[in-house]
Parts: sequence; C-alpha cells; structure tokens
Amino acid sequence: MKKIHILLLVLVAVSIGVIVAMTGDYTTYGSFALSKASPKQTLNVVGYLQKDKPLKYDPKVDPNYFEFTMSDKEGNVQQVYYKGAKPQDFERSEQIVVKGRMDGATFHASEILMKCPSKYTDDQIRLKEKEA
Repeated sequence: MKKIHILLLVLVAVSIGVIVAMTGDYTTYGSFALSKASPKQTLNVVGYLQKDKPLKYDPKVDPNYFEFTMSDKEGNVQQVYYKGAKPQDFERSEQIVVKGRMDGATFHASEILMKCPSKYTDDQIRLKEKEA
C-alpha cells in the first residue's frame, strides 16, 4: 500500500470521528409534557417565567441553588431547579430556554438561556424622511 493511501485512510477516519463527536451533543426542543413522558432524554424547553411565583435564590445559604417556576409554549407550568447562580436580569427576560430533564416532579436544568428585552422597540424607531 502506498503512503498516500494510508494518509487518505487516516484522514477519512479522523473526519468520521469528528462528525460523530459533533452530532452526539444535539438536543431536541420539546415541552414539559414530553419531558415527563421521557425523563431520561435531555430536552430544550422554551417558555416564560411565571412572574407571580417566587424565585428561590439565597447566595448566603447556597449560591448554587436556584429555583423558579416557568410555563412552556403549550401552557404547562413547571417548577425548575438549576444548580448554579441566578443569571443577571433574570426577571427582565422575555423568554427562557432551559436545557435539562425531568427528575420526579421537578425539571432539573443544566443550562439557562435568556432572551432579553430589546432596547429597540417599534415606538422608539422613527424614520425621518428627507424633505425635497
């Protein structure tokens, strides 16, 4: 076998390894109902913070314990536990994406992503027309 053939085989093997490694981290989007149906599957749940429910976070007692209530896009309300610090401006977020899985009656999030309110709203943007 020529050296070029061996080199090509090694490159193909490395390429396949990279592709397999990249596809192993994908998670799907779902709801709390889907997470309850398959508790071992990691899901991304998109929803909204229930602002009328209390947030449980006391950094003096445990800085890595944050608990809140959110509703998903289907309207399912769920208690969410996050092992980490409360994100800054969490209460001001428009939308929340939590990545995790169900454990009993609580959703355990491993990551929290927030969509913050836009500083540009429709009533603030005004176009000035040039006068001819």
